[in-house]
Amino acid sequence: MRWGGERESSNIEDRRGMGPVGAGGIGIGGIVFVLVVSYLTGTNPLTLLNLVEPAQEVSAPSGSESSGPAGPPTDRLGKFAAVVLADTEDTWQDLLPKLGARYEEPKLVLFNGAVRSACGLGSSATGPFYCPPDRKVYLDLSFFDELAQRFGAPGEFAQAYVIAHEVGHHVQNLLGIADKVTRLQRQATQTEGNALSVRVELQADCLAGVWGYHAKQDRNVIEPGDFESGLRAASAIGDDRLQHMSRGSVQPETWTHGSSEQRATWLRRGLESGDPHACDTFTDSRL
Repeated sequence: MRWGGERESSNIEDRRGMGPVGAGGIGIGGIVFVLVVSYLTGTNPLTLLNLVEPAQEVSAPSGSESSGPAGPPTDRLGKFAAVVLADTEDTWQDLLPKLGARYEEPKLVLFNGAVRSACGLGSSATGPFYCPPDRKVYLDLSFFDELAQRFGAPGEFAQAYVIAHEVGHHVQNLLGIADKVTRLQRQATQTEGNALSVRVELQADCLAGVWGYHAKQDRNVIEPGDFESGLRAASAIGDDRLQHMSRGSVQPETWTHGSSEQRATWLRRGLESGDPHACDTFTDSRL
């Protein structure tokens, strides 16, 4: 990617090196327990963490990490994340009004290990996530190392795809899609709720691809081979592959993000079309 010298977003909260407020309530042992339960049940570990540590039970003191750091990141990876976020801002500031909504830029919170959000306690073990109540994306940059070394998906566009995917969830939130799905999930069985989650995640993959299309066509920050690295990343973190790696078996009814093939397919659809209308995973009978 050609990102050196490009605009960096100011919507960054660099909380690295700051312990999460109130994190002592659950402790490392509690996090390990949650991950074991997640492994056995197929439940998203972030959901379990939120059940154990409800966000409303934590009161952040004045001057804590919730107020954010004094300045922007100065390290290479932090600056890279700031450039990618800025580029997603340029894309969605242009596209979202065409969908009937105003784009409100999200914050990107960089953290180490664990972080407190309006959705509860997040951990690097759960991976990057978006929290609708506070409209923030949370990212432990060590995930990029895991993406390259454990999942075999290196490359800057693979890293950018991770950020753009979470920003895709923010777009869904602004369009009211997240609220609609949440209401449906409250009335659904666990299997039905998981199926809805898959559609949400695949749409976010497609929206990440829409950003990639415009990053290439409008601003020429994409280089040859970049899209391929993003597609490898999407395929590497499919539910079927992750379950096979951790359990040695695959249980489609427990999927919450989609298979490797599905994730790559929907990311490619966004990359090739650049059109958010092509990302309607909810009316497409074939995912």
